[in-house]
Amino acid sequence: MKGIVFTEFLELVEEKFGIEMVDEIITASNLESGGAYTAVGTYKFVEMINLLTALSARTQLSIDELLYIYAQHFFKVIKSSYAALLNTYSDPLELLASIEDHIHVEVRKIYPDSQLPTFKTIKRSENTLVLDYHSSRAMYNFGLGLMHETFKHFGFEHKVTFEKIKEDGTHVRFFIEKGDDHKRSGTI
Repeated sequence: MKGIVFTEFLELVEEKFGIEMVDEIITASNLESGGAYTAVGTYKFVEMINLLTALSARTQLSIDELLYIYAQHFFKVIKSSYAALLNTYSDPLELLASIEDHIHVEVRKIYPDSQLPTFKTIKRSENTLVLDYHSSRAMYNFGLGLMHETFKHFGFEHKVTFEKIKEDGTHVRFFIEKGDDHKRSGTI
């Protein structure tokens, strides 16, 4: 897993829960890296699980809730670091439908050894999109959070629901509906 995922996660923890919490979860997690991450490094996924588990135990938030919160933070990073890429789209469904064929292609140019989830478009219409998520990491709530933030970014009302095709969350189907544009963004 790319180091930027770790560095930004720890940034979020510091921002939301304080620097002491960062120290606590690193100490409690028994990390091979010692909790010293660089944005361009590569680290074992188990370290993220250990950090999430330690944070969950201390905040009483589930790992799924933490992944969703983390996605909200990470979207800000995407907006500031990859604004040009976001600006190539004018519609949230267009962006989401292009994750596999455009967004992930660009990510792999920057991080060639990144291990990204797969998003397959199952069905697309003007106002709906059905996407299948596949990942052995089962971080679909991170994806869900990024989807909601995408709609907020474009200013569209929306509804996103999902169904776990595999109970362990490694295959999830997202049902995405776009509402009216330039209205209060959120779930309709």
